[in-house]
Amino acid sequence: MADDRSEEERKKTEGGQGPFADVDLARRMAALSRSLEEGKRGRDETARRFEGKGGSGYAAAMRLASEFVAGVLVGAALGWGLDEVAGTSPWGLIGFLLLGFAAGVLNALRAAGKIAEPDDRLAKNKDGGPSRHE
Repeated sequence: MADDRSEEERKKTEGGQGPFADVDLARRMAALSRSLEEGKRGRDETARRFEGKGGSGYAAAMRLASEFVAGVLVGAALGWGLDEVAGTSPWGLIGFLLLGFAAGVLNALRAAGKIAEPDDRLAKNKDGGPSRHE
């Protein structure tokens, strides 16, 4: 098999000075390993959080989806009901659909553990944690 590199390129890589030097390769491999380990730790932490709430990844996905869909459907139903009673069609539906979307996102984030529950935040503020006015 013929080597198509120039003589200068061969000297650089064989002497450890080129872009494929052992030191550079080892540094990049270590950085990649650290990055992969950090990603694995993040996935493991998320899996442990959902295991404590009673279920597999599929169950967690179904819970998050149902939290979101329920918020949107309740908002749409309330908006439609308001439009029927008050005769404001379609503004009640539009407004409450948007509020339902926001509520669904908030509920899904709470279920995933990304946002603390309201009771937990209030307890933290009473125990000397930072308050809203500081």
